[in-house]
Amino acid sequence: MKRALCLAYGIACYLAFQAVFLYLLGFLANFGVPKSIDGGASASPGVAIGVDIALIALFGLQHSIMARPAFKRRWTRWVSAAIERSTYVLATALVLALLFAAWIPIDTQVWHLELSWLRASVWAVFGAGVALCLAATFMIDHADLFGLRQIWCCWRGRAYRPTPFQVSWLYKWIRHPLYLGFLLVFWATPDMSLGHLVFALGMSAYLAVGARLEERDLMTHFGASYAKYRESVPMLVPRPGRRCPLQPLGASMSEKH
Repeated sequence: MKRALCLAYGIACYLAFQAVFLYLLGFLANFGVPKSIDGGASASPGVAIGVDIALIALFGLQHSIMARPAFKRRWTRWVSAAIERSTYVLATALVLALLFAAWIPIDTQVWHLELSWLRASVWAVFGAGVALCLAATFMIDHADLFGLRQIWCCWRGRAYRPTPFQVSWLYKWIRHPLYLGFLLVFWATPDMSLGHLVFALGMSAYLAVGARLEERDLMTHFGASYAKYRESVPMLVPRPGRRCPLQPLGASMSEKH
């Protein structure tokens, strides 16, 4: 019974996050969702900026604190290790849902592209960012990243072991393709409002901090091996003619931000 509950819980958490991710795309594109980044009741710019920054900070705190090894060690005293990752995924989905619901738009226009080919080009960049985000999860381990492998191991009565990190695909060229994908999604819009700019700046700042925290944890875990990888591969912008020569590091090194 316990295994079945863990399996059902993990699948529900996964589906909840996928639904929220799809909503995020509509939220940023101002398309197909009840409330978008530029839709809904407005307020004075000062109040709106304060509330919106607080919502982004709440997301950043949840996402960063729950991802740290020290928190996980304490957390798994109360929560089964089999659903620890699924619970993290669910918490992320809930905080994002709160951000969508409480977001206050600021409709002051920062830029507006009128030429159809420019608008189409920017939407193409947005689509490329979405594709990169999805692809990056499979370049590491999609099931492990979202807690599905953990609950499957529990269901089968097998011990969970982190998957070895393979320096493959874009990870040979940049260390954080998932973050790059999200940056494209956050910034690629033909109609940039002040509210959207606050969101893009705030989330970009979070990614910068999150990347540093994640790499600090990886350095602690892998030591010289990760140091060599970091020296060989740039963070976000590929260097022409250079790629990572390293072999797998022997344990999980996925972007579990």
